[in-house]
Amino acid sequence: MTISDEVLQRHGLTRDEYGRIVEMLGREPTLTELGIYSVMWSEHCSYKSSKVHLKTLPTTGTRVLQGPGENAGAVDIGDGLAAVFKIESHNHPSFIEPYQGAATGVGGIIRDIFTMGARPIALLNSLRFGSLDEALVRRTFSGVVAGIAGYGNSIGIPTVGGEIAFDETYTGNPLVNVFCLGLAGKDEIIKGVASGAGNAVYYVGAKTGRDGIHGATMASAEFDERSSEKRPAVQVGDPFMEKLLLEACLEVMKTDALVGIQDMGAAGLTSSSCEMASRGGAGVEIDVSLVPQRETGMTPYEIMLSESQERMLLVVKRGREAEVERIFGRWDLHAVHIGEVTTDGLVRVKNGAEVVAEIPASSLTDAAPQYRRPMAKPAYLAEAQQLNLATLAAPPSPSEVFRRLLASPSIASKRWVYRQYDHMVRTNTVVTPGMGAGVVRVKGTQRALALSVDGNGRFVYLDPFVGAQLAVAEAARNVACAGAQPIGATNCLNFGNPERPEIMWQFARAVEGLGVACRALDIPITGGNVSLYNETDGKSVLPTPILGVVGLIEDATKVVGRSFRDEGDAVVLLGSGRGELGGSEYLKVIHGLVKGVPPVLDLDLESALHRLLVSGVASGLIKSAHDCSEGGFAVTLAECCFGTGMGAAADIPGLEAVAGFGPVATLFGETASRVIVSVDSDRVAEFQALARALNVPATAIGQVGGDRVRIATSGEVVLDEPLAELEPLWSEAIDRYFAIPRAVA
Repeated sequence: MTISDEVLQRHGLTRDEYGRIVEMLGREPTLTELGIYSVMWSEHCSYKSSKVHLKTLPTTGTRVLQGPGENAGAVDIGDGLAAVFKIESHNHPSFIEPYQGAATGVGGIIRDIFTMGARPIALLNSLRFGSLDEALVRRTFSGVVAGIAGYGNSIGIPTVGGEIAFDETYTGNPLVNVFCLGLAGKDEIIKGVASGAGNAVYYVGAKTGRDGIHGATMASAEFDERSSEKRPAVQVGDPFMEKLLLEACLEVMKTDALVGIQDMGAAGLTSSSCEMASRGGAGVEIDVSLVPQRETGMTPYEIMLSESQERMLLVVKRGREAEVERIFGRWDLHAVHIGEVTTDGLVRVKNGAEVVAEIPASSLTDAAPQYRRPMAKPAYLAEAQQLNLATLAAPPSPSEVFRRLLASPSIASKRWVYRQYDHMVRTNTVVTPGMGAGVVRVKGTQRALALSVDGNGRFVYLDPFVGAQLAVAEAARNVACAGAQPIGATNCLNFGNPERPEIMWQFARAVEGLGVACRALDIPITGGNVSLYNETDGKSVLPTPILGVVGLIEDATKVVGRSFRDEGDAVVLLGSGRGELGGSEYLKVIHGLVKGVPPVLDLDLESALHRLLVSGVASGLIKSAHDCSEGGFAVTLAECCFGTGMGAAADIPGLEAVAGFGPVATLFGETASRVIVSVDSDRVAEFQALARALNVPATAIGQVGGDRVRIATSGEVVLDEPLAELEPLWSEAIDRYFAIPRAVA
């Protein structure tokens, strides 16, 4: 058949790529084969623009059981157990259809975890939206949150935390990144492989429809004014079906009848069959006429490319078919024998007796195109990195700045979001949302796992190399604040169009920064996701790498949260302030600017800080810990007070700055590697001795108590605000955008 440029464009393929397909096959492809190549060679599935850079990341370590290349990563946590985790994006579908786009993002990442033989125990999410002043953004925001809640709550997996930020660059392209953590026996991890000639290939789960066709291709293109026409490419989820699928799959995994298993995620039956065959060095032959279908007249092309949800592909040992079918039958699930494993290395697709596709599996995976795309330092950086405070309008009073920052949606409480999530289901949750890193018990042991997702697009926009390091540091610092030793990371890299040299430069420099920080902090990256083409009408979102970090706590009873615990406790500041305002929330909220350079990051200090936090929590010296990030010291101190009914007084060194900006830089600068901790007043010297041994500055700056947040700089009071006025500004900020009346006590 003759393939026109229009057909190739519709399939997301270039003329050069088509020529490569013809060369590999030795003939023109059938339409079904063209569809298979289009999804497997899409950016979403092949990582063709990013793989050369991702290969430089550190992926091994003493605890790593499974690194990149499988459905999720896994690390050893002791007691014969593994933590299995990954983060994935569902950005494009969540803009087109917010509820279903977000819901199926949750469903997909859950399947990635239980596909590995792990029971999912916790979810996190990292979300980005435009300004809540816009009705479109409010609709998208509320739809995404409802979708996450609807799926996670229904399937019975707690959402224990996350982070959300708002910036106008995300208006037409929100970011919806979902993280899932599961537990498995370290020797019971299941792989997504097809091997053993004659072993049976089984289709399991929901019936196949036309939803999601070319979803992977859609996720590899930027948005324009016609994006709403892509609604049919958004999948529809059924969390109750997924619950049945989860339990049935885990039951089958307890037998030895299973060779391999793969979620039918992006690219559906195509990706699962091709990837399993490629990993196993085998071939597969499947008959799509046997696939359960919920719509009539579906073609082989549609069946292979459908992304209908809650479906799995299994390879079952020959002779064990009836046993597996009985298990799925008990769960009232389809389990249909649709093919066999072969030895010829081909993915052969039949429709009854007719062969509609016959492709070397390796040509779809290992031999997919890899590009080292042109890169160029963005022209905007020269101007954006210049921050001259003297040219700015004089800042408002510290009190006004403080109140405006607390009410900024990016800083304010996300209670409006997390109260929609069931965060206590399964009764493993130790630290609830909004109180720091999420923490869940490892039942049957004394241990717990802390988990955090973090990223700051403004920092990466201003310096991708440093900004990415700061994302690693903050995510790791957050789990360390709970008392956890960081042991593994996963990343979700959200960037614009890689065909633009300046975007590719941002991406490459960010990946380089991730590698530097992860090596310095000894945190291996076990896998992740790349989401490119996050643009609308040629305008990119802020470059937003999101890091998910998992930490191990040896004694779950020692875990601490962000909130102060007792009146009279000493407030101690770890690290030193430098008043850095580049890329800060202060500059954005007060001056409407994204300028300057990100805070300097001393990775040796950061590593020592983590060791101090873990040791201090384990020994009982630290009673609470909260890292200084968005909004700087003043916001962090206030957040330590919120929810406790206790205020605090602190005196910190004043910083020299351009006239009029000294207090602002001191209070709201976002210097890295700082944490506010509380300590029993009679143990301060003991704690400071521990800090000195690790070369971490630890300054006793004040005391918990009273009903005000009072901050002095070098003895001069610069902020003195009633807690009763500050807390509603912060806790109800997002509610006000949705006209939710203040709760009456």
